[in-house]
Amino acid sequence: MIYLKAFIAGFVSTLVFHQGVLWLLYAGGFSPRAPWNMTPVPPLNAPAVISLAFWGGVWGIVLWALIGASGGGAYWIKALVIGALGPSLVAWFVVMPIKGMGLAGGWDPKIIVGALLLNGAWGFGAALLMRLPTGHTPG
Repeated sequence: MIYLKAFIAGFVSTLVFHQGVLWLLYAGGFSPRAPWNMTPVPPLNAPAVISLAFWGGVWGIVLWALIGASGGGAYWIKALVIGALGPSLVAWFVVMPIKGMGLAGGWDPKIIVGALLLNGAWGFGAALLMRLPTGHTPG
């Protein structure tokens, strides 16, 4: 049951925290990519943001497995660092090359920093959502 909660936290964090930070970056002219992209993507032709949120849910399970037993400041630091690095590294070294974008999107600093900011916000949001509903204090 806790992993279902972690999936939901990761899913919702993608829609609120990840995409919220992307909106701030887009509105400030720091990102050409608009948030909440509704363009259908294969294989199910689901909106891109829903596909992204699904993977955010999967990452939510991974994140919880790594931080769930932590408490205090360590919980938040781990959530931020693991959230920023885990999905970013997979995107840079697996997803982008598969999509023909080269490693780390050609090492464009905007892509590197943007991914760390977006995914760090996602990790923080997922950790926050894991704590809110039950008031659970890990560790």
